[in-house]
Amino acid sequence: RMETDCNPMELPNNTGFEEDSDYTDFEGTEVKDMRLEAEAVVNDVLFAVSNMFVSKTLPCAEDVAYINVETRERNRYCLELTEAGLRVVAYDFDQTDDRLQTPYHETVYSLLDSLSPAYREVFGNALLQRLEALKKESQS
Repeated sequence: RMETDCNPMELPNNTGFEEDSDYTDFEGTEVKDMRLEAEAVVNDVLFAVSNMFVSKTLPCAEDVAYINVETRERNRYCLELTEAGLRVVAYDFDQTDDRLQTPYHETVYSLLDSLSPAYREVFGNALLQRLEALKKESQS
């Protein structure tokens, strides 16, 4: 759940918001939480996959977004992002297959770790490099 600096109780009653709404309207435009969340997910792990982007053809809403990912092994997936986590909903970009019953993962790291050995290697190496840099920094 994203944090906001706005207390929903301070909003005037005529805004048309539901009380449990997860977005705040600043300038008459809806801010879609899951689209923002999806963009953050993509930016976090893009370096470790071949391609990754938020779907522009599947509908985003405040409770769901879709992310297309191509692993370094050249496998394509469409991921669904909801409050429950991330899961594979199709084995191609911009698709959903209701027959697929894949498990939810709490993090994109855990999901990609299960799909792509190359992701695991690249991510692990990046982590090691960051740790080495921190170690050097603390020694100087």
